[in-house]
Amino acid sequence: MLTRFFTRTGSITINLFSEIGQVFQLLFGIFKSFIHIHRSRKLVIFQMEHIGVNSLPLVLIIAVFTGAVAAWQAAYQLKGIAPISFLGGATSRAIITELAPVLTGIIIAGRVGASIAAELGTMKVTEQIDALETMAISPVRYLAMPRFVASVIMMPLIAIFANVIAVVGAYFVADYFLGVSPAVFFTSVKRYFSMYDFMSGLIKTVFFGGVTSLIGCHIGLRTDGGAEGVGLSTIRSFVLSAALILILDYVLWMLIF
Repeated sequence: MLTRFFTRTGSITINLFSEIGQVFQLLFGIFKSFIHIHRSRKLVIFQMEHIGVNSLPLVLIIAVFTGAVAAWQAAYQLKGIAPISFLGGATSRAIITELAPVLTGIIIAGRVGASIAAELGTMKVTEQIDALETMAISPVRYLAMPRFVASVIMMPLIAIFANVIAVVGAYFVADYFLGVSPAVFFTSVKRYFSMYDFMSGLIKTVFFGGVTSLIGCHIGLRTDGGAEGVGLSTIRSFVLSAALILILDYVLWMLIF
């Protein structure tokens, strides 16, 4: 039994480090493909629309209710500790530094990361990627690099919209349910707003976008097993991306703040 345990543990460890190496190999290949980005500009623009513009309705709906919940929770936390006039500042800082970047990242991981894995996985099992290689077209340049670049560019822009909408959602709750006037709410927001907080939140979204697209491309390009394999790759892409976003959030928080 002890031999079986060590054998299984060793196998898992080897597979883990092997996959990490494959991910970094893909990342290096994407960086090498940047010299050909002018040839792929139409693909990048198309992916920017798919990843960014088409995700806006879902992100904005989530952002409104994120801000509303944040306002309720902040009001509860401030009760008996600080004046309710601090509500705007407390809510906006929580949204800008943490809630909007992380929730936006997880939403994109669910909508876009899984979509990338499913799309590339389908191409892999139907041998379309093999056909690209036969025509001397690099799958990394043609498929992975445009998605990576578009995700890194669009994630901060989506997060900016999420920040604004979430703060507006918090304002509506504060004004209509908690009795905080607009002047008091936005004066508090202005007083405690920090450009450093804003930029740190955007920096995190760059990493979240890169991780989401990188994991989606890696899993998609290594899919096998037909339709069942595509389904498993889709689930695995979202799970890994969401987990890595939360881990990165902690690591970046320690480094930035």
